[in-house]
Amino acid sequence: MEKLTPNEEEAMQAVWNSETGTIKEFLELIPDPKPPYTTLASTVKNLERKKFIAGKKIGNTFCYTPLIKEEEYKRTFMGAFVNNYFSNSYKELVSFFASQEKISAEDLKEIIQMIEKGKQP
Repeated sequence: MEKLTPNEEEAMQAVWNSETGTIKEFLELIPDPKPPYTTLASTVKNLERKKFIAGKKIGNTFCYTPLIKEEEYKRTFMGAFVNNYFSNSYKELVSFFASQEKISAEDLKEIIQMIEKGKQP
């Protein structure tokens, strides 16, 4: 799976959030400052070419749906990120954010609870 550019990721977020829609609908979901319609249209065409979305003509417009699930994309690229920057150690990742004061002790307690719940049969 190809890594997306920041503009492509922003467009994919809109696609994932709407599940299906038109460029105009995606544009409404993108936070300000919004790209021009034509720029988003080009980005959507690139996503279609890369097989991240599929377009279907309905009347005079195209409706797009995601072909890649958001979780699948996150799993692929977060795994590569952790591997490249934290020696494949999620512990080092969390330690980094804790040392940068980007994660609180309360957040860590919640994470531990989530991990423990996931281990229950």
